[in-house]
Amino acid sequence: MSSPLDHFGPADAVHLLSRLQFGVSAEEVQRAVDEGLEATLDRLLSEQAESESFLKTEAALRETAFATSSLEDLKTWWHYRMLASANPVREKLALHWHNHFATSGTKVNSVPMMVAQNDLFRRDAWGSFRVLVHGVARDPAMLVWLDGNANRKRHPNENFAREVMELFCLGIGNYTEHDIQEAARGFTGWHLRDREFWFNTVQHDASSKTIFGKTGKFAGDDVLELCLDHPACPKFLAYKLLRTFVTTSPTTAQVDAVAERYRAHGLQTGPVLREVCRSAEFYEPHVRRQLVKSPLDFVLGTLRTLAAEVQWGPVRQLLSRLGQDVFAPPSVKGWEGGRQWVQSTSWILRWNFVSDLVQRQSVATLKPDFLGSLDDSLANWELLLLGGAVEPSVHAALQQQWDEAAPISRGSAGRQTLLQMFLSLPEYQVM
Repeated sequence: MSSPLDHFGPADAVHLLSRLQFGVSAEEVQRAVDEGLEATLDRLLSEQAESESFLKTEAALRETAFATSSLEDLKTWWHYRMLASANPVREKLALHWHNHFATSGTKVNSVPMMVAQNDLFRRDAWGSFRVLVHGVARDPAMLVWLDGNANRKRHPNENFAREVMELFCLGIGNYTEHDIQEAARGFTGWHLRDREFWFNTVQHDASSKTIFGKTGKFAGDDVLELCLDHPACPKFLAYKLLRTFVTTSPTTAQVDAVAERYRAHGLQTGPVLREVCRSAEFYEPHVRRQLVKSPLDFVLGTLRTLAAEVQWGPVRQLLSRLGQDVFAPPSVKGWEGGRQWVQSTSWILRWNFVSDLVQRQSVATLKPDFLGSLDDSLANWELLLLGGAVEPSVHAALQQQWDEAAPISRGSAGRQTLLQMFLSLPEYQVM
């Protein structure tokens, strides 16, 4: 089997970029092809300098959220970062960890706390999961979310200990109820005071505990290390990473292979993601166009490809109605994703968004030259919007519409109809 390094073409670039960021532009595809796979991954998985324009707008949106104490304004801040940052993989991984450590601002009720947690996800996005877990365990928003102050020596609260094992590190079936009860005692006294982490020694149970068959006077950090050193941890991380970036149904062989890379890299996410994205399997036909686009992938991805100016209020409202409201996940389990994203109601909302964008442009204005690119070729549009691989019957229908709309004499109306047809196809709902 040939390696993707042997020939990294436009379709490969579209596939890679659509998985690692929110949408792709024609310019980004060309840059990736020109650079090649290795150099593209080097760039995407390392810190890039942000533009002055981005830094100015990002700072203003952040300051607005702090000034208004509005979670809605904070959502706009992150939506802008996702779309405009020079570090799109960091933003996508920040969302991955937001879903992994799902915390809702509706309970936390503090913009500064939610920003601090989001900054934590971004800082350690492709770094050490070990460092990230220890940071999350002391994170003020998490302490509020999982009732840290209720975890006291005489009455241990199991909320955080349970989520550490079930949702953060191990997954169901890799611990017992007794493990959770003992772990909860280890976290007693991990409280919040003046909106900061506070180790309340008076409320900490310093006596002996038995977790995973090991006995000692385990405190909170010890409990975390026991979970991180558990053989189930790399597999759990591998499964979650594969579901975000590769497939909704990872096989046992895939999970085992990625778990081994997590072990080899000391639970560092960046090197593992890089190896996944440079593997031949990642570019196999059965992997491409397999993930249903989340609302963020669909809306922000479409805007990345087509939009010049964005109206963030309507975008935020649409994403909420589509079911992916950042800073407000539906439960501690986060968003399930997959086909749940394209139920009948959300499908209509997607279609309405496409119609509005193309015909009325009230959500965003189209790039001035995009419709003019119809003078290019149908194949290029199929590549950018549909990944380049479409069924013969779909291609034939598009070809017929293309022949009617492409000539200059047909005017912009025919071109708008063609673009709307592309964006409404089932093939456009996947990546």
